[in-house]
Amino acid sequence: MLDHLIKGATVVDGTGTPSYTADVGIRDGRIAVVAPPGTVTEEARTSEDATGRVLAPGFVDPHTHYDAQLFWDPYATPSLNHGVTTVAGGNCGFTLAPLHPGRPADADYTRRMMAKVEGMSLVALEEGAPWTWSSFGEYLDALEGRIAVNAGFMVGHCALRRYVMGADAVGGQPTPEQLDGMLALFHEAMDAGAWGFSTTQSTTHSDGDGQPVASRHAAPAELLALSRAVAAHEGTQIEAIVAGCLDQFDDDEIELLVAMSAAAGRPLNWNVLTIDAAVPERVPRQLVASERAREAGARIVALTMPILTPMNMSLGTFCALNLIPGWGEILGLPVPERIEKLHDPDIRAEMLRSAGSKEAGVFRRLTDFGRYVIGDTYSPANEGLTGRVVQDIAAERGLEPFACLVEICVNDGLRTVLWPMPTDNDPASWALRAETWQHEDVLLGGSDAGAHLDRMCGAPYTTRFLGDCLRGRKLMGLEQAVKMLTDDPAQLFGLRERGRIEEGWHADLVLFDPERIDAGKATLVHDLPGDSPRLDSRAIGINAVWVNGVETIREDAVTGAVPGTVLRSGRDTRTVSTK
Repeated sequence: MLDHLIKGATVVDGTGTPSYTADVGIRDGRIAVVAPPGTVTEEARTSEDATGRVLAPGFVDPHTHYDAQLFWDPYATPSLNHGVTTVAGGNCGFTLAPLHPGRPADADYTRRMMAKVEGMSLVALEEGAPWTWSSFGEYLDALEGRIAVNAGFMVGHCALRRYVMGADAVGGQPTPEQLDGMLALFHEAMDAGAWGFSTTQSTTHSDGDGQPVASRHAAPAELLALSRAVAAHEGTQIEAIVAGCLDQFDDDEIELLVAMSAAAGRPLNWNVLTIDAAVPERVPRQLVASERAREAGARIVALTMPILTPMNMSLGTFCALNLIPGWGEILGLPVPERIEKLHDPDIRAEMLRSAGSKEAGVFRRLTDFGRYVIGDTYSPANEGLTGRVVQDIAAERGLEPFACLVEICVNDGLRTVLWPMPTDNDPASWALRAETWQHEDVLLGGSDAGAHLDRMCGAPYTTRFLGDCLRGRKLMGLEQAVKMLTDDPAQLFGLRERGRIEEGWHADLVLFDPERIDAGKATLVHDLPGDSPRLDSRAIGINAVWVNGVETIREDAVTGAVPGTVLRSGRDTRTVSTK
């Protein structure tokens, strides 16, 4: 007997081939039957009429930071609401394990680091996760059987260094014995099911003490030793971040990424390729890494987002503005001193000069302050400003836009929420995106879901992209769009029997209304442990989501079921060749 029968759905199976109408039956977590409408004779415990609805494989998000959130939110909201059934975590070199059992303070260090580099609530990290593990395998076991999505995790370089080197991980170089210890610890994590190795060399990543995170101190020899270790395990790969990911790689970065992938014999993916027609040289330069990798028998895959991710800023708390050269020193001061500095016109002029410099890289996109929209305000002096554009307010007050923005924020004690209007929402940028998406080494993703919780909301990229393909810009046909969200990332990670609608494969499925599918506006909610805030977004037009054959979402509401699997390398992934 079938557990559930979905009748008369328009099946978009993930392969990119034309859609067709079919009945799809689920049994024991698998797709038991895909047949012409009305031809399934096996009885089903439950069924539904899906006429006019699209049935697609569950979406695969290749870059998330749900490592902590899954403990207090096993549904990985809002990703699951938006049809994501499989998430990849442990990215950017940051993982919650392994933790040295003899140094309890390492857990506090890790929490503070995650709060800084990934914008997670420190209170939520302290109160929402058990922190009972030491080894990476124990961390995975702590999630097993209690999550609603399928989740796989890389093992983070920072945790490996901290475990073996202690405080010397920041600033130090490992002795030969320590490097051997790191490799042994890495192999242990891989044997437990880690997906591979993740690391960061990005200048934007600092720990809770303001110091460069541990992996930034690693020399190429260390990175290559760990990359070679990846090759010893089935179904594995590498994820890496370098400074040039934010704008344009230099030659040494390209050489390093190529060497790491070649040493592992595994794909290496990086995050995130920013596409903007105003900087036409960026995409060709970033894809040089992929071209050189193929020449070396390696593979480098760029992740890029198919939507403009809602992202807010603030002069009061850490955000992307702090990463503009010279801005961090000012925005990191205590609020009274920060306000004093921001009142100084000479300091503001120097901040603007730095913001427009070449060194600011991709952050130059955030510096058209006249195009910021005022979000939440907190003082009577700012009443009525929410939703207004700074340049209009500045014109009324006879102020330069940045000075006007500072005045508004100071009135709120710097708590004002600021929404920069995207500078790359022009037809030329969208045409460049559509062209770039066709490249064999470009993959859709990079949501950062689970991180930067009160600043950005990338999780709904799946539904917003599909809505745009069906009713908006129509840059991609539905079948190809679904393939890019399902089979393409599943193939990169070597997921076994996931990413397509095919008999015998895991029943990770999304049923949606093609006339309505979309994502709602990002709104601030306070539903994290400790009443901490995050941005959320409603899923529109998603009728149901199944994970391993069990319904987990019905009309944008979680069902309470937790049928997800902790996906382990080798068992749940196969090796993907770089050739």
